[in-house]
Amino acid sequence: MLTTGQLISLMNAHESDRVELTMSTNNTDKFCEAICAFANDFPNHRQYGYLLVGVDDNGNPGGLTVTDQLLRRLGDLRSNVNLEPLPAMTVQKYSLPQGDVAAVEVAPSDLPPVRYKGRVWIRIGPSRRGANQQEERILVERRGALQKPFDLRPCLDCSFDDLVPGLFLASYLPAAVDREVIEENRREVREQMASLRLYDMDADCPTNGAVLLFGKDPLRWIPGAWVQFVRWAGDSMSADVTEDKRFSGDLVNVLRDLDALVAAQIQGRPVPESTLRERTDADYPAVAIRELLLNGIMHRSYESNAPVHFYWYEDRIEIQNPGGLYGMATPENFPARTDYRNPVVSEAMATLGYVNRFGRGVIRAREALAHNGNPAPEFELDDPTGVVAVIRRET
Repeated sequence: MLTTGQLISLMNAHESDRVELTMSTNNTDKFCEAICAFANDFPNHRQYGYLLVGVDDNGNPGGLTVTDQLLRRLGDLRSNVNLEPLPAMTVQKYSLPQGDVAAVEVAPSDLPPVRYKGRVWIRIGPSRRGANQQEERILVERRGALQKPFDLRPCLDCSFDDLVPGLFLASYLPAAVDREVIEENRREVREQMASLRLYDMDADCPTNGAVLLFGKDPLRWIPGAWVQFVRWAGDSMSADVTEDKRFSGDLVNVLRDLDALVAAQIQGRPVPESTLRERTDADYPAVAIRELLLNGIMHRSYESNAPVHFYWYEDRIEIQNPGGLYGMATPENFPARTDYRNPVVSEAMATLGYVNRFGRGVIRAREALAHNGNPAPEFELDDPTGVVAVIRRET
């Protein structure tokens, strides 16, 4: 973060392509557009950008008192589901004689373009505006190929004909990109997909993320991209199998089918509340199963040939996904710290409404299980080859 002297120098220089000043404390859209623009780093400074809250247009502190609530609200912006991919940022309070300043420091993204509510924002000198098609293309071409996660890499043996473009146009594009941008857009489908990290224009082929999401036959290219569901009549694999299903195909439809499966498997039982009234309790809360299953699909390693295992026993549910904890996530800081092995898949699941807020799945599952009377979920995190989540029946 800045020293106080560096902060004052930025304030004295007024607004630029690295600095935005504001006296507003509650304009979330303005804040997120500024963060998006700094993360895109259109001038390619490869330096931090700064949103300085509590500073007027002349570069002077405006007498603001920066509260803990304001700092939390600004810090929470990095988890705003409308910012995709999530930016790296920090927030710091500075107390100056003329008033407090809250400085939001935003790192340039390695995976531009970053969007807010489906629109790419950039800074040209002191002004912030939506990017045009050429500016967006420049950001797309800036990504470093060597830094790409698996779902951002080109699927070199695959072609555009191996996708279902109608699925992209009908289900994903309207949710991912602002309607006005779509109406103004004259680009072909490949270029539209490239702007969302789904097509590699240099290699002229879809990315692995596009194959997972919209491929006609994803298993042809990514053999482990499926989910195995098994339900046993007992508490171990030695019991009789009562149901065995395989979920494969494009991830858009797999997620929908898994939603229906979870709803069908939940069993309710009547519980008397009084002499004349009873309620229906479930063995498991659907939201907890859903969140942990989605977590496994979102964070799994797709470079493994193993599927996600979704095993339902009489006394518990086990969800096993290939690939251990990723990046900055460790057994010691899980689930407080999250990292994203598959940024394209993660963004798509958020855009399509399957993930409400990045990094909240395990927390929501814990809350739902506690409310339903189930024990807290258990996790096996030490194995680098995979993660296991265990949900036990209501006690």
